[in-house]
Amino acid sequence: MSVGIRSVGRFVPDLEISNEEIVSRFDTTDEWISEKLGIHTRRVARPGQLTSDLAVGALQDACRRAGVAPETLDLVICCTGTPDHMLPAMAAAVLRKAGLFGIVGFDVNAGGCAGGVFALDVGAKYIRSGEYHRVAVVIADTVAQCLDPQDRTAHAIFGDGAGCYLLEACQDGRGIGPTLMRTKPELYYTAFTERQLPPEGLPNRFSGPNYMRMDGRGVRDFALEVVPDFAEQVVKAAGTTLDAVNLIVTHQANPTLLRTLMRELGQPESKTVIVADRLGNTSGSSVILALVDAVDSGRLRPGDDVLLVSFGSGMSYGGTVLRWCAPEDFRVERTEAA
Repeated sequence: MSVGIRSVGRFVPDLEISNEEIVSRFDTTDEWISEKLGIHTRRVARPGQLTSDLAVGALQDACRRAGVAPETLDLVICCTGTPDHMLPAMAAAVLRKAGLFGIVGFDVNAGGCAGGVFALDVGAKYIRSGEYHRVAVVIADTVAQCLDPQDRTAHAIFGDGAGCYLLEACQDGRGIGPTLMRTKPELYYTAFTERQLPPEGLPNRFSGPNYMRMDGRGVRDFALEVVPDFAEQVVKAAGTTLDAVNLIVTHQANPTLLRTLMRELGQPESKTVIVADRLGNTSGSSVILALVDAVDSGRLRPGDDVLLVSFGSGMSYGGTVLRWCAPEDFRVERTEAA
C-alpha cells in the first residue's frame, strides 16, 4: 500500500527573539551569530505555553489545509523529546486539548531532531497495516525551554515549534518511498539532555534541571562526514539520484551548516529550503516546517520528488524520497470538514 502526505501543518510561537536580544544577554555579537550560524531570529514559547499547545496548533493546521475534520482521524502519534509530563503520553494531552475523544494516541521518542523521518515512518507503517486510514503524526519540541542559562551558543541556535504530517493511503507511484534509518550509539553524547543534580542532592534522579548539551563541532563533523553518503544510499534505494530529485529538505540544524552540506552533496543551494534563519533549530519539527514553507511558496508541487533527511541526537539519522501527492491521489473516503 502506498502512503502519502495529504497535508503538512505548522505552529510556531509568536514570541520572536532577535540576535540583538541574544547579544544583550551574552558575550557574543550579531556578526558571529549571523556568520557562524546563519540565524537572525528564533521563535520561543511564552511562559505557560507547553509543547502540547504547539502540537495542537500544528494538528489543527494540517487538518484545515487538507479540508478534513480532526474528528475523522483514526490515530494521533506524537513525537517529542520535551513532553509536558513524563507520563502520560503527550498525545493524550493533545487529544484532550483538541477535544478529540474516542481517538487513540501515543508517543514516540526518536531522540529529537531525527524524528522528522523516524516518526513519519512509524505513521506510514500504521497506514500500511490497513487498520488505520487517516493518521496524524505531530512532532513538537520546546528545546529552548531546557537550555542552560549560561549556554550562549544554545540560546542562539534553538527555537520552539511544531509540525504535523497528515497521512493517508494514496495512488501507487506516489507518496513515501523506501525509508532508511541508522543510529551511531558511539556518538551518544554528541547531543543529549543532561540531568543535573545539585551538590546537596535531590529526592531522585528525575529531579533537578534538564539542560540540552550539544557538541557543535561534533554535530557539524557528523553531518558533513556521514550525511552525504547516506543521502546517496537513500536516493539509490528509491531508484533515483540526487540530481534527479526536485527538492532536498534536511533537518534545520543551522543555515550555515545546511549550505555547506548542499555543497558536499554537489547540489545548488536553490534546491533546498531554509527556515532556520528565522525560526532557529526547532528539533524534530524542522523538516515539516521546511516542507510547509516549500508548499506555501509554490516550490513543492504534485509529482515532485523530495529527498527528506533528518539527523540528531543518538546520533540517529533517517531518510526517504517522497513523490508529492495531489489531492486526487488519495483513496480515503471519509466525512470531510464542513
